Amino acid sequence: MTAHESPEHILRHLGPGALGGQLAGDGLRLDLGLVRLRVRSDEPSLAAQLAEVYGHFSPAQDTEWCDMHVSLLRATGVRRWVRPQVRFIADSHTEFDPFPADHALPLLEWGVNWLIGRRMNDGLLLHAGTLERDGRALVMPALPGSGKSTLSAALSLRGWRLLSDEFGAYDPQAGAFRAVLKPVALKNQSIDVIRHFEPQAELGPSFLQTRKGTVAHLAPSPDAVSRRHETALPGMLVLPRWQAGSATVLEPVPPQVAFTSLAFNAFNYAVLGADGFRAVMALVRGMPAWRLQYSDLEEATARLLELWHGQLTHPPQGNRPP
Repeated sequence: MTAHESPEHILRHLGPGALGGQLAGDGLRLDLGLVRLRVRSDEPSLAAQLAEVYGHFSPAQDTEWCDMHVSLLRATGVRRWVRPQVRFIADSHTEFDPFPADHALPLLEWGVNWLIGRRMNDGLLLHAGTLERDGRALVMPALPGSGKSTLSAALSLRGWRLLSDEFGAYDPQAGAFRAVLKPVALKNQSIDVIRHFEPQAELGPSFLQTRKGTVAHLAPSPDAVSRRHETALPGMLVLPRWQAGSATVLEPVPPQVAFTSLAFNAFNYAVLGADGFRAVMALVRGMPAWRLQYSDLEEATARLLELWHGQLTHPPQGNRPP
């Protein structure tokens, strides 16, 4: 924990007045690891929402470069008073349809994720849950609905360091993954699943009747926040799939399946061209790949930890390209 992340400086201890003042003034600056974000808002409910799910972050104290400048502003006219709405604005452009004003946090989270997926092209950006252990990254690329975020949340509550539930940010020059540290977005049944899995989990408010159903967010741990600039070398690739009532099944996958999964689940594979191909090839050559089907989180997290220790001690060669 840095000096600015001492307990008295973190968002949860600032108080809604001070935090709301920053949002309404020059903006709240957040260092997410890969990305620096400035948020401005005149929506009063946002300060308390941010304090819950970014509670272990401290406001960045300098005025250096921010990668993204976003505003969440109350709609004007009748919508300011009747069923108030809030708009997401990035670089003076309004993005998306307005949300109900008290749903400012999910709008902010989805909007910032959208911007990251479109703009961060310095390295390979995967749609993947990414966690660190023993200095190496567990990377889980998957389509929405695969249980990626739920599994990322569960692992982060069992001793793995969260890098992101949404992005695998691979820096080809460093040969390592970087954190894009934001709250884990949980939807519908996953919220109660995580509450049952870990009753002490720091979950923020539940937002009902969003466009994705009910949504809640899991706050990153103090350790994940304080270490968000620590990178992780490639460790293991897991292709997760949640299926109701399924036994926990782990099986190795061949290199061509690993390559296809990484390339398909990359936001910017085509944008990077040959550099994207080389980055994916480096990952396929550097990480054993497995497919995981599961329904029980306790069993899935235990099996992954057992597999992880086995890979580090006796890394298999059979599913790596020559």
